[in-house]
Amino acid sequence: MRISVIGCGYLGAVHAAAMTALGHEVVGVDVDAARIAALSDGRAPFYEPGLPELLAETSATGRLRFTTDLSQIAGCAVHFVCVGTPQKHNEFAADLTYVDTAFEGIAAYLAPGDVVVGKSTVPVGTAERLARGLEEVGATLVWNPEFLREGFAVQDTLHPDRLVYGLPEGEAGERGRAVLDAVYATPLAEGVPLVVTDYATAQLVKVAANSFLATKISFINAMAELCEATGADVTALADAIGHDARIGRKFLNAGLGFGGGCLPKDIRAFMARAGELGVDQALSFLREVDSINMRRRVRMVDLAREVCAGSIVGRRVAVLGAAFKPDSDDVRDSPALSVAAQMQLQGAHVIVTDPQAIENARRAWPDLVFAETAEAAAQDADVVILATEWREYRALDPVRLAGLVRSKAIVDGRNVLDPAAWRAAGWTYRALGRP
Repeated sequence: MRISVIGCGYLGAVHAAAMTALGHEVVGVDVDAARIAALSDGRAPFYEPGLPELLAETSATGRLRFTTDLSQIAGCAVHFVCVGTPQKHNEFAADLTYVDTAFEGIAAYLAPGDVVVGKSTVPVGTAERLARGLEEVGATLVWNPEFLREGFAVQDTLHPDRLVYGLPEGEAGERGRAVLDAVYATPLAEGVPLVVTDYATAQLVKVAANSFLATKISFINAMAELCEATGADVTALADAIGHDARIGRKFLNAGLGFGGGCLPKDIRAFMARAGELGVDQALSFLREVDSINMRRRVRMVDLAREVCAGSIVGRRVAVLGAAFKPDSDDVRDSPALSVAAQMQLQGAHVIVTDPQAIENARRAWPDLVFAETAEAAAQDADVVILATEWREYRALDPVRLAGLVRSKAIVDGRNVLDPAAWRAAGWTYRALGRP
């Protein structure tokens, strides 16, 4: 099939390459000329494991191209809208400027019978409004939310754990389903579960899933606060309750909490939309989820202060990690950078490192000092903060690192290090929710 992908950021670039890998002819469109130039050269404009290889493979087929010229989508039968929905400035609500602009722009190039597929995360009710605008040109809107995990986006696109179609009623819905079935023929043949539903449900699925995951993370972090007050160990607690099949162990890792471009802004937009619908009390618990998450960052600074004898003023602090999670260079709402910035504002001399995210971090926080390696950041440090659980940081040798620092003190913000090994090497080890 001939497919267009509108918006070639994190979601769109991966989707365009993956659709090509599934056998389709794809044109990706974006207003960012530098991004398009990189993608046209087969280079990933951001760090995502597996994407460079996928781009190289699909670019070689001759069926994938990228452009800034929106008119190039003419003749495509399917149009995926993959633009961002950031949080509004000084508000919880989602900013739909990019979505509205994308739909307004493609309308001039749509033909009767075309199918437009919304993948952006939007407030419930958005699809219904956009569908009315497409009726004038005889195009059909379907809503097909994405469930990508940064670091696993290629796998999640080619082999998703489920597909969701939000369809209109009647003949238009039947056509929309037939087209999506053709687009996703390969994963459907592999037995990927398919949920076919209405617009409203399809829009709610993504934000409901993210809200549940955020709630689970904040729950275990609330337990970490109790563990610190009682001397209990939150890691052992999580292991114990995680054996219950109704609960499960995933996302029960106490630490610095969640960040990135999805969970924080999605739960806030969900709350804002609930208020607009007059059911804000139904999601009032998400305010505490958000609050618990932000408190973890403050507590991390407190732990650093404690191991520095009550003050971080003038102390050299090595922060290992800048990305909001490992296997990503995304620094949006990064807990690691939030902690680093707080400590610098409080008088510490902070040096941040990350395997992939230094350039993005430097653009976001130009006043911070950055080092290329963990060893360089830790040189003469008074305290080391593990803020992003990259594999290389988890594998650090405590004996070797001890020879670089001024004071052997480490705060494990992700509860991924072996306390016994670090203490045996002479380190003062502290972690969120552990004695």
